[in-house]
Amino acid sequence: MPLLCLDVGSTWTKGALVSSSGDLLGTAQHETTPPEVLGGIAAVTTALGAADAQVLACSSAGGGLRLAVVGQERLVSVEAGHRVALSAGAKVVHVAAGELDGAGLRALRAERPDLVLLVGGTDGGDQRVLLHNARRLAANRVRVPIVLAGNAEARDEALRLLSGRTVVSTTNVLPDVGELAPGPARQAIREVFLRHVIGGKGLSRGPRFRRLVRTVTPDAVLSGVSRLAAVLAEQRGAVLVVDVGGATTDVYSAVSIVDGGRRRTVALPPDRRTVEGDIGMRWSAPGIVAEAVTERLVTPAEATSLTAAADARARDVDFLPSTVEESAVDIRLASLAAVLAVRRHLRLVDGQLGPRGAGLLVLSGGVFRHADADALAVVEATLRADPILRPVLRPAAVVVDRGYVLAPAGLLGDAGHEDAANHLLTTSLATAGLITSP
Repeated sequence: MPLLCLDVGSTWTKGALVSSSGDLLGTAQHETTPPEVLGGIAAVTTALGAADAQVLACSSAGGGLRLAVVGQERLVSVEAGHRVALSAGAKVVHVAAGELDGAGLRALRAERPDLVLLVGGTDGGDQRVLLHNARRLAANRVRVPIVLAGNAEARDEALRLLSGRTVVSTTNVLPDVGELAPGPARQAIREVFLRHVIGGKGLSRGPRFRRLVRTVTPDAVLSGVSRLAAVLAEQRGAVLVVDVGGATTDVYSAVSIVDGGRRRTVALPPDRRTVEGDIGMRWSAPGIVAEAVTERLVTPAEATSLTAAADARARDVDFLPSTVEESAVDIRLASLAAVLAVRRHLRLVDGQLGPRGAGLLVLSGGVFRHADADALAVVEATLRADPILRPVLRPAAVVVDRGYVLAPAGLLGDAGHEDAANHLLTTSLATAGLITSP
């Protein structure tokens, strides 16, 4: 039986039909169709003739996951929130520290978070602020789901205070002074996203969509990237992937080695994936220009023209370029998004991508898949010319994920179809589609 791998994004619903042995039988995409995303899924299914296929789906639809952090001490809360959000597909839109008052609650609600991360206190330490904030959140119409990841000794009382709210409790993100443990909270956020936030964003009127979605898209892609790095372990250094989407720009890196004749991915921290919720081609296009100005990647004159174009794209997220000039602006925005996101990723991993640097750079996202050779040459030149990225990318070959196979490979591997996933990557990325070699 063939397998239909779906990614329901904020702007596009993409599908890859794969045989049981891992051959790519076809790809299709359709605009995501809220308030009923099943319409886009049906269109992709029909286009691929995949009515009888087994469906594996991931999603990051709805303009990204907006996360608010409520904690005890501002610096710790900021750090915990960003560490937790990095690989959970979230954008931190608000941080509150100390005891919430009326003004603090109004500021939190004004940012329209999809989820609140409630933290505070080390295990066995102060409970007062955490319990105060739990009480205020319960009493003041904060209806979004809450992930409770604070002082373990205050957990039961906090849950009692939050009775009637959607709460997922997990272990403390700060179990001891100076010790951050974001992993369990990340997992809890992903679970809340799948169970509550997807439905809460009005993407589908029934439960079928939520039943179809197995994981968030960044998780599926990271699984595919890790698998690709293992496939290429004997040939290249690290794999670096830049996925520019409508709402976010995601960067992934994985390093593999050959150990006793077996290829395997080195165990890496989850921070090898970064999700930039303020940088995207449509929903978050203004963020590209704002950050490019901050990092001095554009002149004042270019910033003015790009700001107008980015604002227009954010207002009309279904915008498609219809002229050469509009396409050129999209390529410029995509190039800047890629540079900015990779810079952030390298800062997080201290610039380390293994002993050989990046052996393969994969460009993913619709703006790259539909670009011609001249446009892709502009993107590559922009990335290689950046003084911060140049040392890491010098040895890298560049490939475009035209078949959009990373997420499908991750879905296949996680569903037990490992041989099919490896074959898909080998035929689609590892030995095909290179646009440049160093």
